[in-house]
Amino acid sequence: MTPSNSTRLGGLAPAISAYLLWTLFPLYFALLHAVSPFEVVAWRMLWTLPFCLIIVVAMRQGRELWQALTNPRIVGALAISGLLIGTNWLVYVVAVMHGHVLATSLGYYINPLVNIFAGAVVLREKLSRMQWFAVALAAVGVAILARDALPTLWISMTLALSFAGYGLTRKLAPVNALPGLTIETLVLFVPALGLLGWQAMTQQGLMMGTSPGISALLACAGVATGVPLLLFARAARQLDFSVLGFIQFITPTGLFLQSLFVFGEPFRPVQLVCFLFIWTAIAVFCWDLLARRGRSERPCEA
Repeated sequence: MTPSNSTRLGGLAPAISAYLLWTLFPLYFALLHAVSPFEVVAWRMLWTLPFCLIIVVAMRQGRELWQALTNPRIVGALAISGLLIGTNWLVYVVAVMHGHVLATSLGYYINPLVNIFAGAVVLREKLSRMQWFAVALAAVGVAILARDALPTLWISMTLALSFAGYGLTRKLAPVNALPGLTIETLVLFVPALGLLGWQAMTQQGLMMGTSPGISALLACAGVATGVPLLLFARAARQLDFSVLGFIQFITPTGLFLQSLFVFGEPFRPVQLVCFLFIWTAIAVFCWDLLARRGRSERPCEA
């Protein structure tokens, strides 16, 4: 395998790990059904910062963090990515806690197509004919599902565009995963305090401190948020953006299955047709990726 291929495919493991972890998030948020989604998002933002700082100290990346903080270009890019991921968190948590898991699933089915488009147009990444065929199959499937979900399509599109923008910004920003995420959480610190202040003045108030179980779950939001984001940021730096996008189909597939079998959302035949298109597209894309990888290895074996 050539060095470039090795570098690109080295991000597969962290990408798959991140997407599998994100698949479990609705189950986590279901345990916090008594808490306002705005409070959940606020604590998620706040607790991610100390988690990142602890890891920075443990991994001795303080110098890298300081270098990033003193670079206006990097701070500007991470301010944008931080606001994008904060928006994504807020819409996602509100949607899940109001029973719209299927809408979030559609959003993350649309997102890979946005990633692939951005990879081809912005990053000039080249896809093979078979990969473009897979993209076309997936687009047909997503269009079928979107047509059947117009009332909540705004949720899906907000999730898709915000996360695609986040991934693209992190790929272009010249900073490693951990310092980058730490600065993003610094950017979100003040908005998080504002959310908590607003929630404290509502009739429901704050749930943190009302019971050990809820308090522990809210405190764990930092670890639950930070680990997959660190894995994703690392993968975004190593993988082609189009490949990263297609791997993301793992998450919405898991969300879709949870919406049916855990949260009891109704299943319609149009959804089966949609997912047959998407799963076929995934199979074609992965087959072509593995075939191309095998061809690149042959000269090294000779």
